[in-house]
Amino acid sequence: MKVCIYGAGAIGGFLGAKLAGAGADVSLVARGPHLAAMREKGLTLRMNGAEETVRVRATDDPAELGPQDYVVIALKAHSVPGAVDTMRPLLGNDTTVVTAVNGIPYWYFHRHGGALEGRTLDSIDPGATQGETLRPERALGCIVYPATEVAEPGVIQHVYGDKFPLGEPSGEKTPRAEALSRLLEAAGLKAPVIANIRDEIWLKLWGNLCFNPISALTHATLDVIAFDPGTRALARAMMMEAKAIGDRLGVNFRVDVERRIDGAGKVGAHKTSMLQDLERGRAMEIDALVTVVQELGRMTDVATPLIDAVLALIRQRAKVMGLYH
Repeated sequence: MKVCIYGAGAIGGFLGAKLAGAGADVSLVARGPHLAAMREKGLTLRMNGAEETVRVRATDDPAELGPQDYVVIALKAHSVPGAVDTMRPLLGNDTTVVTAVNGIPYWYFHRHGGALEGRTLDSIDPGATQGETLRPERALGCIVYPATEVAEPGVIQHVYGDKFPLGEPSGEKTPRAEALSRLLEAAGLKAPVIANIRDEIWLKLWGNLCFNPISALTHATLDVIAFDPGTRALARAMMMEAKAIGDRLGVNFRVDVERRIDGAGKVGAHKTSMLQDLERGRAMEIDALVTVVQELGRMTDVATPLIDAVLALIRQRAKVMGLYH
C-alpha cells in the first residue's frame, strides 16, 4: 500500500513520521529547508518526551513518486487549489484522495443528497479545479485533531492528540476506508471510520469559524476568547448563525454551543492557527474557515450578519499585511 503525504509540514510530517516508523510505504512532498533537512538527516518526531528519527522518501517533485494508493492532502486549505496540477502524477485509476484539510472540503456536496447535490463552493474550489482534477469520487474525508508544529527544519514537535476520524461522503464503510484506518492504527493513531463525516467536519469548523478570526483580530488566546463575556458572546452568536446553516444542510451537532465553547477554553492559553500565521506573516485560512460559511449561508437563505462583519474585518486585517488576495 503506497501512501503519499502531500504537504509534509506540521501535521503531514507527523503522519509521515508515524507511518514510516511503523514500516509503511510512505513518501512525503515538501519544499525548502524542511525538505533539505529531511533528505540530509531524516525526519525527527518529538513526542511524549522521546525523540525518534526515521528515514523517509521526500521530494518536491511528485512526478518522481508515480501513482499512489492514497494521497493524503495535508496542506493549508488555501494552498490546495494552486497545488492540484502538481498532484496529477500521483493519481492512478484507483487512487484515494484523503482530505486532511481544515474547513469544508471540495467534495462536500458529492453524494450529499437534496437540492445542493453536486454543487461546487467557489470560496474553496474556485473554478472547480479540485473537483475536476481530484474528482469527488476519489475523496475520503479526514478530520485532524492533533496539534503539532515544525520545531525546526526536519523536526516535528507533537503537542497533543492522536485522532484522525475517517469517513466516506456516502457514509458507507468501504474497504478503502477500513484499510487506511488499519494502517493508521498500526502506526499508533486513532482513525475510526465514522458514518457521517460531515457532522464531524462541522463540529471542528464550528469553533474554527469564530475562534480563529477573533484571535487574529484581538491577539487573544483561546481561554481568553472563550471566557471573556464580550468575545464569548460574539463567538456564540457566530456559531448560532452557522448552526442555522448546518441545520438546513442536515447536520447533527452532537454537543451544544456552550459546551463547544467551554471545550475550546479548556485548551488554555493556546494561539489559534490563524493567529500563529498572522504573527509569522503567512497567509491565513480565511476562505476555508469563514468565507465558505458565508457562501453556504447564501446558498441556504440563512442570514449571517455577524459572520459577515467579522469576515470583513479579518479580510481587511490580512489585506493590510499583504496576506490576502
